[in-house]
Amino acid sequence: MFFAKKITIFKKKDRETWQKIRDILKKSGLKIWASSYSADSLCACGCGSKLDPRNFGVNGKVDRDVYFVDVKEKDFERAENILSERGLEMFIDPDPIGKNGRT
Repeated sequence: MFFAKKITIFKKKDRETWQKIRDILKKSGLKIWASSYSADSLCACGCGSKLDPRNFGVNGKVDRDVYFVDVKEKDFERAENILSERGLEMFIDPDPIGKNGRT
């Protein structure tokens, strides 16, 4: 997987769909790379702050991560078929962080 060309098939701020896609592809025997990264470039409280006041609202901690799934290029069509059979689609958000005015 280190030197194989990878294609991103899912990239979005949607943990539940990410988990479904990840689990389905793993169970079907595909080698995938699934992870997440923080969408926040800076903390709300400044450098080194451990507490973010945005996490103390009514609904608790807000999930701001962007989740992604990569597959090997040779497994792309197989992954697409597996997901379409289960009613899921590959989706890549062109602006997952919201730099173009979306949240």
